[in-house]
Amino acid sequence: MHVLITGGAGFIGSHLVEHHLRCGDSVHAVDNLTTGRVENIASFLGDHRFRFDEADILTWGDLEKATIWADRIYHMAAVVGVFKVLEDPIRVLSINIAATERLLRMATTGQWKPQIVIASSSEIYGPTSSDLLREDDILYVRSGARSRWNYAISKLADEAFGLSYARQHDIPVCMARLFNTVGLRQTGRYGMVVPRFIDQALRDEPITIFGGGAQTRSFCDVRDTVAALALLASTPQASGEIVNVGNDREISINDLADLVCQRAGKNSVGRKHMSYAEAYGQQYDDILRRRPSLEKLRALTGFRHRWSLEDSLDEMIAHYRERQDK
Repeated sequence: MHVLITGGAGFIGSHLVEHHLRCGDSVHAVDNLTTGRVENIASFLGDHRFRFDEADILTWGDLEKATIWADRIYHMAAVVGVFKVLEDPIRVLSINIAATERLLRMATTGQWKPQIVIASSSEIYGPTSSDLLREDDILYVRSGARSRWNYAISKLADEAFGLSYARQHDIPVCMARLFNTVGLRQTGRYGMVVPRFIDQALRDEPITIFGGGAQTRSFCDVRDTVAALALLASTPQASGEIVNVGNDREISINDLADLVCQRAGKNSVGRKHMSYAEAYGQQYDDILRRRPSLEKLRALTGFRHRWSLEDSLDEMIAHYRERQDK
């Protein structure tokens, strides 16, 4: 199988590369390296089945040729991370939306209809108080919403494009709403909480918690995320559907800090709470709970998780320690 991965040098994209190379597929990754890193895919560069292009898919001249070549496309390219989103809200809208439309348009030019998975986000659910988030929930954005919601708006537009191309051009497109994926190759540089907590714990620095810490999240190991995305791509019934992808185990950020310290053997490390204004330099609307309903994912694919949050933390902590020792 021929697999095209946009954002292929990013955190999740690089794990998709690894998954499909292990399956014996030919993989073409493209990434402009804004948040992706060559180090994430360095071990694959010598594989004759793997090709990498450093390019922006908004302007990449070979996009049409690559989509015609591909049997399957994972569209992971986007401006991501809270700090990036707040830093340049206009770029978030223009790149995330236009890149998705261009990819879908190119994918309709050939005779072959590739399987396409578009990475959406749990951010789409917005400031809801629901204890379980379902794909058919009513979504809303406050009038005059702050720029932190531009990412959610861009992903909602991506879903709308995906659904429209699936219906009008009869191409197999699935929109995957990703919930807080964690694992190796993830960096805390752009606001990701787990690698930031691990780095602080191993440096014996106070764990910095934004807000009160009672807000909850549901963390999914990247290997489970990749397995779910691959299953959705190969499931005809998932075409034209929006599907939550994540883990439905819920944990507060305060409890996450405690768990990281426990797994790292750093229970004496202190805690430091920061307001959102201090952390981000502006007011920030947080989501109090973010737990996915996985009923649809399981019904469509039979997916079951293989890795727990403890498994993810142990692997990440060991990797961080190894880097510190070098």
